[in-house]
Amino acid sequence: MTIETTRRSLLAGSGALALGFSITGGSQAQQPAAPALPGDLKQHPKVSSWLRIEGDGRVRLLIGKVELGQGILTAVAQLCADELDIDIKRLDITSGDTQLVPDEGVTAGSFSMPNCGSAVRQVSAEARQILVSLAAAKLGADAASLTVADGTVKAPNGASVTYWALVAGRELEVESTGKAPIRPREARRYAGKHVPRLDIPAKVMGDQIFIQDLRPQGMVHGRVLRPPAYGAKLVKLEAAEVEKMPGVVKIVRNGDFVGVIAEQEVQALNAHARLQSIAQWDVPKTGETQDTVYDWMLKQPEKLIVIKDQPNKTVPADAQTIEAAYKRPYHMHASIGPSTAIGLLDAQGVTHVDTHSQSVFETGQAIAEMLGVDKAKVHCRHVQGSGCYGHNGADDVAADAALLAQAVPGKPVRIQWSRNDEHKWEPYGSAMLIKTKARVDAKGDILDWTLDLWSTSHGTRPGGKAGNLLAARMLEKPFALPTPINGGPPNYAADRNAIALYEFPGQTVSTHFLTNFAARASSTRGLGAYANVFSIESFMDELAARAKADPVEYRLRYLKDERARAVLQKTADMLGWAKYEKAPGRGRGIGFARYKGLATYCAVAIEVEVNRASGVVRVLRAVSAADAGEVVAPDGVKNQIEGGIVQSLSWTLKEAVRFDASGVKSSDWVSYPILTFSEVPPITVELIDKPGLPFLGAGEASQGPTGAALANAIADAVGARLRDVPFTPVRVKAALA
Repeated sequence: MTIETTRRSLLAGSGALALGFSITGGSQAQQPAAPALPGDLKQHPKVSSWLRIEGDGRVRLLIGKVELGQGILTAVAQLCADELDIDIKRLDITSGDTQLVPDEGVTAGSFSMPNCGSAVRQVSAEARQILVSLAAAKLGADAASLTVADGTVKAPNGASVTYWALVAGRELEVESTGKAPIRPREARRYAGKHVPRLDIPAKVMGDQIFIQDLRPQGMVHGRVLRPPAYGAKLVKLEAAEVEKMPGVVKIVRNGDFVGVIAEQEVQALNAHARLQSIAQWDVPKTGETQDTVYDWMLKQPEKLIVIKDQPNKTVPADAQTIEAAYKRPYHMHASIGPSTAIGLLDAQGVTHVDTHSQSVFETGQAIAEMLGVDKAKVHCRHVQGSGCYGHNGADDVAADAALLAQAVPGKPVRIQWSRNDEHKWEPYGSAMLIKTKARVDAKGDILDWTLDLWSTSHGTRPGGKAGNLLAARMLEKPFALPTPINGGPPNYAADRNAIALYEFPGQTVSTHFLTNFAARASSTRGLGAYANVFSIESFMDELAARAKADPVEYRLRYLKDERARAVLQKTADMLGWAKYEKAPGRGRGIGFARYKGLATYCAVAIEVEVNRASGVVRVLRAVSAADAGEVVAPDGVKNQIEGGIVQSLSWTLKEAVRFDASGVKSSDWVSYPILTFSEVPPITVELIDKPGLPFLGAGEASQGPTGAALANAIADAVGARLRDVPFTPVRVKAALA
């Protein structure tokens, strides 16, 4: 007989929880290969890493992905409640606590449902199978004869036992096998149906759900002095008078990093303002502006990466060549709620950081490196942030709070960035330049397609490296910014969606990757997909116009994926494409992409009205069809598509970071305008549900198609082709001229 770490006794009905062990014979029959575990369950196969059956009739779900307003906590709760067969109200969720939950990496890239959702569904099914097996032993019944309702397991003779009576206070310390069957669709109570978002009531009622609202006992307030521009060095700072100001607890200086800690927020603000007025900086000149950055890109050292190399070598000499170039400026996250964090150094030397970072584990590791401590000495807890998504200022303000907390052990230090800090110092979405070229025959059919893109990195998230944190680069012994990379496989980062889904006779796609920066840049929604899809789908319309073809029909010529064709056609039908009647100054346009070439299929169609005199574009309506695989939370998926459309309209009509040789000039909502409520059009979204197929992830699918649909609609309305985002009235009038 041997003792081994296994779960077989649980399924055999031994009646013991057997926390991690069972007694088995010495010789065993050949076992079939275990199925591959789905998503993040591969990295964290223990059931107890994800689930706790608690003694008070509650179930706790532990996940590494975090809530950013995308509704992920509700969606995974639906999956867990269905597979465990419990009321969703029994479920408590711990998310993004680095001491408690599995490390699922960064919450980004529309990976939450494919990686986390699939893991939660399987591990919950596994837990249910274990619990039913334990109940069978307890009740002396065959497991197949038992029924479960809200955590109570009942035998045919009426005897019953609850999950909580079976394992009260103990953990399921067994590894998932991936063999537990998923409940059939007809047996599910929650998945695929509308369930009210778990986080909305607290937000509507003004409860303390956002980090900006937290006020722990004994808290003090911090502010960090920012340089006037990138690369500025602190020459002189006489801070003695500021230390004597009312309420000031401490001035912290380490190299070019300067922070003030005060008892009250207004005192911290006053001291900070005084520090700003007396600090002397050496400010370098960059020489670039938002208008010359595209020329700058073409002159930079580059790494040429050919990500698709299938040219058509049989193109006839008389084929016509058509070329175009498209530009995307630097885009802000422009979070409505300024980035905030709370840091606390406890008596055991552990620094606790409450943060709205999307990468709590990696950010914690980067902070640990900055502080010179073991990563176990930094504990990050995710708290939702108002308007937080992408790599905005959340990670940097977490580092600020952690640094200042070292100066006042035992006191929570709260830092909230100012609007000026948020606008000027967050990492932007990179500016991009895309050049397209197609060779076509006499009928306008595409024979060969070429796309070249220029971009800096879209991925300078902390990644466990202190050099990616703003504060760490300002210390007396500064950490260097790691050499930026174009992370992931081809078609993933700067080149996300650069490989068109269309099947052209020839296609060549090249990334001209730049490691120098004109402005600080990192991950914003969709990475390079917005600019690449905008360019591809705009160019497809231009080629269709030259071929005197309908834009939808022209796309369908090259679109062989049936799911893609269905999404495109459904979107066109939703707009009434075939029966659309033109009116002066009005037009319609469409755009399509499959996000990353492997996630949600999404098309967007838009109708616009263009005022020729003022150059103002008014979006009259937007419609979208999407195929996100199996849909767990229909309203949540629609929210994501709708939100992407609204944000993309804002990017495409209004947004661009302004900067000149002296630095960033977009410091407020006047210098960086965004779409207003009154400018948001009616939006209709329809989902093509695919029960039984994988979750595809939908959070970033509509950004690119929307920008292209808008450009195409303007061209249809007034015959002017805009290729330089944003489409401001000045640019519209210039195009009309």
